This record gives sequence, C-alpha cells and structure tokens, in this order.
Amino acid sequence: MSAVLERTEAPASAITSESTEAVASLTHITKRYANGVLALDNLSLTLQGGEIVSLLGPNGAGKSTAVKLMMGLSSPTSGSVRIFGADPRHTITRLRTGVMLQAGKAPEMLRVCEYVNIFRGYYPQPMPYADIVRAASLEGIESRFFGQISGGQKQRVLFALALAGDPDLLFLDEPTVGLDIEARRGMWAQIRSLATRGKTVLLTTHYLEEADALADRIVVINKGCVVCEGTPAEVKSLGSALSGASTSRSLKIIRCSTSLPATTLLAIPGVTTADRSGILTTLTSTEPERTLRELLALDQTLHSLEVQSPALEDAFLALTANP
Repeated sequence: MSAVLERTEAPASAITSESTEAVASLTHITKRYANGVLALDNLSLTLQGGEIVSLLGPNGAGKSTAVKLMMGLSSPTSGSVRIFGADPRHTITRLRTGVMLQAGKAPEMLRVCEYVNIFRGYYPQPMPYADIVRAASLEGIESRFFGQISGGQKQRVLFALALAGDPDLLFLDEPTVGLDIEARRGMWAQIRSLATRGKTVLLTTHYLEEADALADRIVVINKGCVVCEGTPAEVKSLGSALSGASTSRSLKIIRCSTSLPATTLLAIPGVTTADRSGILTTLTSTEPERTLRELLALDQTLHSLEVQSPALEDAFLALTANP
C-alpha cells in the first residue's frame, strides 16, 4: 500500500534560491545488509531547500538506514544518493551538513564552551559562538563540564554542536528526548528559525505531536518503503480514510460515556465508527455538530464528552498497520 500526496503549494519557508533543486535525494534506493535483511526497498525521497521534513515509521522501518545513507555513513545496494548534487562522502558536502544523533555522546572532561569552540574550528565559516549559545539555550552552563550537566542540557549541547558549521542541511534524530516542555518548545522555535533562513531540516522523532507542529512535510515509511507523503493535514486525512472514516475537513473524534448501544450510535447521521473501551465510547463523525445534537437528545445521562480533530498518531497507526 502506497499513497503519496503531492503538495499543491510550497510552504513560505521553502521558497529559497535552492528550492528548484533538491538539497538531498535518495533515488530508487535498495539497501540489503550482509545478513540478508532488506532495510530499504526501491525508496525515493527528496528534500528541498528551506523545508522541515519529518521522517516517521515504526522501529525497523528503515529510517536510520535512510539517514545514514544521506550522511555518507553507508552505501546503497542499488540506487543513487545525492547531497547538494554531490556524493555525501565528499568533504565539501559534509561541511554543509550538521548532525544530531539520538545516541550521540561526548567525553565528559571538557567544558561546554570548549566543545562548541572545538567543533566551530572544524569549519571554514562557522556559526558565531554567541549565536550557537543563544540558539541552543546554553547561557549559564558554558563553563560547566559536560559530565556535570543534566541529560536535557547534554541534548542542548549536542544540538549546539550540530549547528557549529552553520549547516545548510541538518539531520536531527530525536532532538528533544529528555527536554522539559519549555526547553522542547524553545528548540522547536530554533528549528523553525533555521527553516526561515533557508536551511533544510530532516527530523526523525517518536513524538508525533512534534512532527505535527514542526513539519512542512511528513514522510511515513514502513518495511523500507514510502507509504505516505504530504503535509500533516494531508497525512491525517489519509489515515482517517484508511481507518474507514471520511477525509472531510469536518471529521471529528467524539469521546463520551454513553449507555447507547453501538447499533444506535452507528445509526446517528455522520457517525462512521463506534468503539467502546471501558466506560468511554469513541466515535468518528463527518457531521460532528449533527452527531452531537443527536447524542444529547438520545441520551440525557451522557457525560465525559470530548471533541477532537483526528490526531497524527491515529493516522500513523493506520498507515503502518500490518496488512
């Protein structure tokens, strides 16, 4: 099953001098490891200038393999990988990329400021030190040893190191793991700021609300193949359709505690699904206002009522469900 949704209009942040030429591309990539595992199966993916793309998929879907190929850390069995039109392993290409890995580590005996300056020294035109500190919210911990700061602060230092070269392409793998809500929102703001400057960001995350909030485009992969691609709204609509619900913009999820049986609920205008779990019943409706009026008229004891738009999590589960 594959469903690729084409964008009809580029996001404002994607209109840059590089928007007409791909910043990064995987073209008909197959990757089979020596043990016979097929990680990617004829996968194609393109990143344009100034866009934030979130790569989503269950564990083992091929996300890490795709990122390693674009970083030049692995080679495909077949297909083509290009970064800025060149081989990702070339030095000139790597100087234009920044990477923050989920499992990134650093020796603990150096100070935060020393790490930032060491990494800046690797690049001919690094981001100014003050800008890095501000972007990663490192004020107040610059003189502390890396081994003496919290896990969330270490994440911010790793983000700072990814920014050191003022990259045009940034790979962020689970960047906000361990961050509190305020720090997470702060990093989101910095990622958006990078895109407005024409930078391209490839984000992998298990926080689906993060992908929903940040991404111009979401690419869902499963079993090494692209199963869906589009804006967050498009992906959620397609997921709703695969769940048996309409793709209407008015689609809503209604949760409540009701004594009405499923047969009665499904007969209410607009209701497409009705599932009971414990004391709560979850409905999907293409005519939420009409459904609510009918519900309240039929069940005077109805309570615990909630109305929500379809979540990206629901679409993700529908899109990656095993056939």
